[in-house]
Amino acid sequence: MTEARPTIPPAASQTSGGIFELAPVSLWMEDFSGLKALFDGWRRAGVTSLREHLIADPGRVRECASRIRVLQVNQKTLSLFAARDFDHLVGNLDKVFRDDMLPTLIDEFVQLWEGQTEFASNTVNYTLAGARLDIHLKATVLPGFEHDWSRVLLAIEDLTDREEARRRLVGSESQARGLFEHSPVSLWVEDFSGVKRLIDEIRLQGITDLRVFTDVHEEFVHRCISEIRIIDVNKHTLDLFGAPDKETLLGNLPNVMRDEMEPCFREQLIDLWDGKLFQQREVVNYTLDGTKLNLLLQFSVFPQHENDWSLVQIALTDITARKKAEAYLEYLGSHDALTKLSNRSFFADELNRLERKSKGPVSIIMADLNGLKAANDDLGHAAGDSLLRRAGEVLNSIVDKPARAARIGGDEFALILPGVEQAEGEALMKVILDLVGINNEFYTDLPLSLSMGIATSQPGERLEAVVKRADLAMLQAKREHYAELESNRRVAAAG
Repeated sequence: MTEARPTIPPAASQTSGGIFELAPVSLWMEDFSGLKALFDGWRRAGVTSLREHLIADPGRVRECASRIRVLQVNQKTLSLFAARDFDHLVGNLDKVFRDDMLPTLIDEFVQLWEGQTEFASNTVNYTLAGARLDIHLKATVLPGFEHDWSRVLLAIEDLTDREEARRRLVGSESQARGLFEHSPVSLWVEDFSGVKRLIDEIRLQGITDLRVFTDVHEEFVHRCISEIRIIDVNKHTLDLFGAPDKETLLGNLPNVMRDEMEPCFREQLIDLWDGKLFQQREVVNYTLDGTKLNLLLQFSVFPQHENDWSLVQIALTDITARKKAEAYLEYLGSHDALTKLSNRSFFADELNRLERKSKGPVSIIMADLNGLKAANDDLGHAAGDSLLRRAGEVLNSIVDKPARAARIGGDEFALILPGVEQAEGEALMKVILDLVGINNEFYTDLPLSLSMGIATSQPGERLEAVVKRADLAMLQAKREHYAELESNRRVAAAG
């Protein structure tokens, strides 16, 4: 997190209120655009090393923090920091971010300066009541805002229980054993001395770059894995992985640590090769029933065992809820929540991508939902939303990648069809109309109706022009639709 900073009222419209507000982890939506502008100015002034620039004058760190605005926090954040409401929290940020945060802030800012759109850190915050919070922070510049950093999502994991347990482990052996067994996080004690022996052996053979060596000798990673000896795990580990006892868990480790774990372990070996005896990274494991677990792994060689790695502690914190919340918020960044179709932002990005990379024809179908305003006015917005959802169901069912369907306006939709000629696209429109007819058989009280137009790119033609041609064809179809309705109405009145 950052120090006290200017704020603006919550921008609820910028995120999905439901998932953001109800997420089981602390989430902050912040605006870093002022910080980016400051960085750009420093670059123009000739600054090349941000770390040196900030260390030379700590006041610059406070200037960086002052450029960041808090836009929104969720209910979990208010609860975690003992705040009554948003204004109470942001009005007292100087109590939350203080004391030993300066080195952490510098690390966060340097990661952004160096072009990363994500950064993570372990630091200390405080509740408004003064209680210490040990936290793990992960920040992500949301997709679509990389150019100005105006939307940055920060997720905070409360590690206070784990860190307090870790600090207390320096006590008596019996107390340490109790803390280990009943720790609120998964703890593993392992013997890596066999791994160190293998690493020392290849050093003596003249190997200087473990990454290059393991590129050529993949079996070395498997040999190292086979040399790890698990000494103990605690009760929370058994609960986390759904194991009735230690023997069952240890007998099923190939099912627990699979798929993505081998590349992660290789990176862990490379860090050890480079002398990093304390490490942290996000990994994926699986429970005994196959449920995927996103975990924050912290690896540390015990003091006085640095020479042989015979005693290593691994702490696993379950961050599955946070990862799901992040994934959903990322999904919302490119999708329309009501129809489950892609949104206008994704549509524009996909057009730009195809403009750069597509070599074949691209067909665009523009569609408009007939009668949405009348449904909203006569029957209420719930009826209009139902029509939109049904349109989304029809269009979603008809497209497969690389084709995409998007809602680009209130009652406007678009289908992007890479590699599809005009005749194929027209055949697809007929299928869509058939599906609309089938859909109406289940919703006889409120018929679904779409007006559509299609255009296919010509060699050298901009896709923006194709969209315009398809839109004009759709408008003509819409005029014909309403002209037919009016003709039918007059015939009925005359009868």
